[in-house]
Amino acid sequence: MTDKTPIADRATELRHRTVEELKQAGTIVSPRVEAVMLTVAREDFAPEVDLEAVYEPWNGLVTKTDDAGRALSSLSAPDAQAHMLEQSRIEPGMNVLEIGSGGMNAAYLAEMVGPIGRVTTVDIDEFVTDRASRFLEQAGYGRVNVVLADAEHGVPEFAPYDRILVTVGAWDVPPAWVEQLVEGGLLVVPLKVQGLMRTVALMRDGDRLVSESARLFGFVPMQGEGAHDSTELALRDGAVRLVFDEQPPDDLTGLEHVLESEPLVVDSGAGLRLGEPWATMQMWLATTVPGFCRIMVDRAANDASARPLGGGYTGMAAVDGANLAYVATREVGGNDLALDVHAYGPDPAALAATVAGQLAIWERNHRGGPGPQYLIYPVTTPEAELPAADFALDKRHARVLISWPQPTGDDGQDALHHPNHK
Repeated sequence: MTDKTPIADRATELRHRTVEELKQAGTIVSPRVEAVMLTVAREDFAPEVDLEAVYEPWNGLVTKTDDAGRALSSLSAPDAQAHMLEQSRIEPGMNVLEIGSGGMNAAYLAEMVGPIGRVTTVDIDEFVTDRASRFLEQAGYGRVNVVLADAEHGVPEFAPYDRILVTVGAWDVPPAWVEQLVEGGLLVVPLKVQGLMRTVALMRDGDRLVSESARLFGFVPMQGEGAHDSTELALRDGAVRLVFDEQPPDDLTGLEHVLESEPLVVDSGAGLRLGEPWATMQMWLATTVPGFCRIMVDRAANDASARPLGGGYTGMAAVDGANLAYVATREVGGNDLALDVHAYGPDPAALAATVAGQLAIWERNHRGGPGPQYLIYPVTTPEAELPAADFALDKRHARVLISWPQPTGDDGQDALHHPNHK
């Protein structure tokens, strides 16, 4: 490769390299998704960015931030886009709605549905829709409908849709997304439950949605009517923050000085291999441990404190009254990591035992497994019409039910051990 190599040739080389890496990683599994990602030039939708960055398989590109530097819009990583395309199982001739625009993904969708299909992309931000319209037209995808609107209400003028792909982080599932989807159609949405985002493929079955697959991904948060703010408690002058995404405890004042006590450290007996996905462990704790929250740590401030939090960072925590426990990794040799529970407060033992016990159950029954199934019902659905579930959570519009697979050869008594959370 020399400085005289044309930019277009370099882009083609990078495009093929990225697709090959995603095939080797198991993200791209179908010839159609492979062909589409080899066809569309990503650089056409991020002309201000270096080619190497545009084609980096695992990282997205922020295209707009707010005054505080928080991302408002981004070009998703090729890995995330390819996975959502695989999840959505799009066929030629389909009518597809994309919620959260930018142009790049809409171009992929236009290739997937072909000339007899239709793609609509909607965004609340005029900067984003103007940019998407311009880039789509220049790249030869002017047939895509670009709509400026709050996607909380979908885009009824082009409904019903065979597929709806949400490319921003959603806390809830508005009724319009279900109503504008055909029976048997798929909604692919990065849905937050207990602060944990998973891109879930959900099939419409009457007035409910049933999950087919889910994978951990991060997306910029929804704006407009669908926006949602978490509750945070700052500890040690903000060096440590507890984040409650759903229903925080009624009174958090008892935790303000919780980290001033000596921690009780408990070995859960569970562990991970370095590089092993943590997604099922995180979601298991989120759906089985009362008082679950996320713990965010400023590494530099923590290291400089008189009593730094110990262990490797996992971000998983729980509170019980004036007690706090978090999960930390500990190297035990080679590529093996043990999962410890660090508990603080006036009576930390019970909370530490609860969290450690759930980690042990996850290790025994769900480590390496497929993860839970999601069922989404209207929040107004009567209790008598709902199926049994391991975890239930009411949002503004939707009731989310999560069920874990029954352990093979087990009567399941230790897997169904907690009340539904509402």
